[in-house]
This record gives sequence, C-alpha cells and structure tokens, in this order.
Amino acid sequence: MDEKFPTMLEKEKEALAKRIAGEITLSADPGKTMRKWREIFGTSQTELAEFLGVSSSVISDYEGGRRKSPGASTIRKFVEALLEIDEKRGGNVIRAFSKTIGSEFPTSAILDIREFALPATVKDIVDAVKGEVVANLDLIDRRIYGYTVIDSIQAILEMSAEEFLKLYGWTTERALVFTKVTTGRSPMIAIRVQGLKPAVVVLHGVKNLDQLAVKLAERERVPLVISHVENENDLINSLRRLVEKKEKEL
Repeated sequence: MDEKFPTMLEKEKEALAKRIAGEITLSADPGKTMRKWREIFGTSQTELAEFLGVSSSVISDYEGGRRKSPGASTIRKFVEALLEIDEKRGGNVIRAFSKTIGSEFPTSAILDIREFALPATVKDIVDAVKGEVVANLDLIDRRIYGYTVIDSIQAILEMSAEEFLKLYGWTTERALVFTKVTTGRSPMIAIRVQGLKPAVVVLHGVKNLDQLAVKLAERERVPLVISHVENENDLINSLRRLVEKKEKEL
C-alpha cells in the first residue's frame, strides 16, 4: 500500500506508540511504567529481550530501577517491540486501545474512571469495595491498572456496543465496577458478547445474584466480586483512596 495512505492499523499503532512513549518519559518511575505496559501486552521479559536482542537481565534492570532512566532511543525500541509482537499475534491489544483513542466517553453512564500510578491487584479492589469474591478466587493476585465505575442502568439505556468498549479506558487490565445492579446478569452478558475481558468485575447493589452471571464469569475466567459498600459515593471515594495510595507508593 502507498505510504501516503497508511492503513487503519498503522494509525492505531502510531497513536498508541505516542501514548506509551509519553507515559514512560513523563513517569516518576519509568521502569515501573515499562513493566506496566509489558504486562498489558502480555509479553514476558524473556520474549521482549529476545525481540530486542538483549539479555532478559537488561529488561529486569530497567523495570527494577537498577539502570538509569532509559533514553529516547531505548524507549522507542521498547515501544516498537511491544507493538510488533502484538501485531504478529493478530494486533488484539492495539485494536482494543484503538476503541478509546480520540473519542469522548459517554459521561452520563461513567461515574468515575481512573488509572493507577502503580499496578494494584484484584485483592486491593476487593478490600476497597468491601467485596465478596463469588467466582475465580484463584485470580485474586491478578494485577490491574485502573478502574471504571459504571451506572448500569444508564449504560443499558444509552450506550451502544461501540461505546461500551470505551469503558476500558487505556487498558482492559482494569476493574469494571457496575452500580445499580439487581442480578448481575446484564453486565456479564455484555462482557461475554463484546469479547474484551476486564481483569475483574465488581457488582454493587445486587439484590439477588443470578447464577448465570457467576457461570459466565467462571467461563470467561474473570473474577466476579459483590460489593457490600453502602452507597455509590462511598464506593467511589474508597476506590479513589486506593488511587491515592498507589500515588504515594511511587
């Protein structure tokens, strides 16, 4: 194809590359940010090192802060490697992020959306929301990088399938927290249909948990958590305190 007319995937790669490179460059801890993005792309230190033609200890040293902050050339090679590895696998991560690039969020349905300065775990989310894990307890240590709090009623009434994908912000490795939930069936069906899987789903306001929601969570290997926080405001404030805690850990 003529280089003057880049493919859609190339445009998506370019936009995402700028996002990753900018975040690493501006980060107070570039190594930890590099690790975050490597894990988001599901790439091991060994695989990335082989692709870059270096030893895995080099990657480990950057991520652990044992090497000085990477320069522009190193960051560029790092980002290009992640994108090329993903493209060879089918470009699933690139396409997932493309759904959120350059678009507005449906704000009436999204009550809060945040990214963590450092990764949290499913257990951190469970503690923050006074949660009860009802599916996939074995994934309690899964790392996550953000959360989105969604008014489930507004989401059902207003959001298209395309807009639903915007709930993931900059990464699918996040918690989707649904409020005003009665049984939990609708959120899990939506996740099942869309194909993109969050790291954990939290249901708030459940009155009678539908066992189909539990079965879908088990099938998709997504931890399902029931929040026992009293109201939405307390729920959001508790999650924001977790964000603040992660910022202090930098």
